[in-house]
Amino acid sequence: MKSNIPVYESIAMDVAERIVNGEFAVGDKISGRTLLASQYNVSPETIRKAMGLLGQANVVAVSQGKEILVQSQEQAEEFIRHHLAMHSAYSLKQELEFLMEKKNEINNRFDEIIVQITRYTDRLRNLQPFNPVEVYVSENASAVGRSVAQLGLWQRTGATLIAIRRGMEVIISPGAGALLQAGDRLIVVGSGDILEKVNTVLQE
Repeated sequence: MKSNIPVYESIAMDVAERIVNGEFAVGDKISGRTLLASQYNVSPETIRKAMGLLGQANVVAVSQGKEILVQSQEQAEEFIRHHLAMHSAYSLKQELEFLMEKKNEINNRFDEIIVQITRYTDRLRNLQPFNPVEVYVSENASAVGRSVAQLGLWQRTGATLIAIRRGMEVIISPGAGALLQAGDRLIVVGSGDILEKVNTVLQE
């Protein structure tokens, strides 16, 4: 993944590390912006921004004559810690956004699969309405640990179980021997008050 850290921040971090490592001692005058620009192969404006960051953190002092004076090794260490923490948090935020995007893609695909199942499964053709209903299996439900066959779901409610959503896994057309677990989400279709009927069976 490409780094999103601006170039001037990277240069500021590098200069701070050179101060911490003793390459630049407190009281030393660092090369002027033009020479630093040559070292880092960037424009003087980029160096100005980098030194501005270090100046705000009291790591260096930049005079009107554009001399750069090292002020504090301790502040250089604090500058590095702060920016590492900031960019670690930013990286986590980026990863979270990426995972949320993938989660939405999975959810959309899941909905597409359910629509396809209700469209192409012969057993569902005569059921109205076709809209699937999602029923949650709570931890204290008596159905936990029991199979679909033991529950007699279809016989007792008229509901057709077309999938079990278990975390990130989707079990399509689970067999009669499938055991229900706490936290499962049963995708069923049927008519009338199907949600209430299935919930009743799960709790009995």
